[in-house]
Amino acid sequence: MALAIMCSGGDAPGMNPAIKKFVDYAFKRGQKHYFIHHGLEGMIDGEITEASHSDVAGILHRGGAIIRSSRSKRFFEYEYRKQAFENLKKYDITGLVVLGGDGSFRAMQRFSEEFPLNFVGIPTTIDNDIYGTDYCLGVDTALNVIRDALDKIRDTASTFDRAFVVEVMGRECGYLAVVSALASGAEICIIPEADFNIKVAEKQLLEEVAGGRGYILAVVAEGTGKTAEIAEWLESTIGLETRVSILGHIQRGGNPTVTDRLMAFEFVIHAIDHLLHSRDANKVVYYRDGAYGLMEIDDVVSHTYTIDSELLSAINLID
Repeated sequence: MALAIMCSGGDAPGMNPAIKKFVDYAFKRGQKHYFIHHGLEGMIDGEITEASHSDVAGILHRGGAIIRSSRSKRFFEYEYRKQAFENLKKYDITGLVVLGGDGSFRAMQRFSEEFPLNFVGIPTTIDNDIYGTDYCLGVDTALNVIRDALDKIRDTASTFDRAFVVEVMGRECGYLAVVSALASGAEICIIPEADFNIKVAEKQLLEEVAGGRGYILAVVAEGTGKTAEIAEWLESTIGLETRVSILGHIQRGGNPTVTDRLMAFEFVIHAIDHLLHSRDANKVVYYRDGAYGLMEIDDVVSHTYTIDSELLSAINLID
């Protein structure tokens, strides 16, 4: 069989280490291997090239993805999915490694139901919101980017006696916000999964400000849509001059951490081994309770990820 690798959806640090390991390990296993450039769009348009060691030399430390990624509206239409499959057939590609998130896996689930293709998904999203795995590729790097920003913002907040509201990524999942708030000692954390008791927080913060507290750090997940609201509340009610910092896409970039590089290696090895040893593919690699395994794609896309209750308790969001 020939193998191919593709990135789909939002980029995440760790994609390049995964791409390099794919080339190195497929070569070691004696398998012909290809890149699909620009994700699903590239599959539709036939942007497929044979991969070599020279393509991946010196990319371990780089963020982003050398083979690029995309989101594709065309892939929702059968005629374009058929065109994509015909392109794979030209190169005898029967095994595909997909670096992506929930949307990418849903697309591949449908694709594999319609055409004889085996794929293994590697959970790759800084939101860490894929069901069934404790860890998604890119999360550690993103958390370290946020941690660095929050540490620096706290420096200026304490110097000027200000409140800072820092918005981090996370449309429907507050994982980044929760872990970042814990790691930075933020006084406030706002996420989609839990209600923020503003009355209780108001009473406590007013007492602390009256007792000498000079600054406040609030971490808000973008999906809550409450960044401006919290900033207004801190300034008008708590009485601290307030600034807003939206970290945005810097969270997606940067040199992958050691953790993300090593996780990328293990995810890819498990994906390729499964494609080579089993016809029962169409799986997603997971990392759970310190071990790697594979789960059915149907289980992944039919369930919703939820943040561990212990994390929520640690940030005092629930009783």
